[in-house]
Amino acid sequence: MEFNKIEDILEKYFEGETSIAEENELKEYFSSSNVAQHLEQYKPMFGYFSQVKEQKSTQEIPLKTKKRNVAWLSIAASAVVLLGVGTYFYVSEKNATQVVAQSELGTYDDPEEALAATQKALALLSNKVNVGIESVQYINEYEQSKNKIFKQ
Repeated sequence: MEFNKIEDILEKYFEGETSIAEENELKEYFSSSNVAQHLEQYKPMFGYFSQVKEQKSTQEIPLKTKKRNVAWLSIAASAVVLLGVGTYFYVSEKNATQVVAQSELGTYDDPEEALAATQKALALLSNKVNVGIESVQYINEYEQSKNKIFKQ
């Protein structure tokens, strides 16, 4: 009858449903000399648990944590910030000189060439304005249709 009880507890043990008292009962059973032959295969497993439980660790655990040198970290961060600010001002100064150089590109020495460029620019502007006027005509047509439908 005891073997059946041990087998039931062992089955519960492998399913993870045992209590601590039942696990202690299994450990006691498998540490004794009268273990059933068909349960003999589990004896080393429970013997290992009791053996490991008695082992003591002799390794020391250091409690000191390493101090980081915050001074070097702050110096490095300051250097990165200064480098970034310097690069920003260098690039913005370079862009400012390019803008001045680009503003001088709109001048012509030859009056005929200036006239041709002006006519080309005005023709482009005229085309864009005409497209806008066509859109306004559609709006006028819509307004007239709306007024006919909703007679005020």
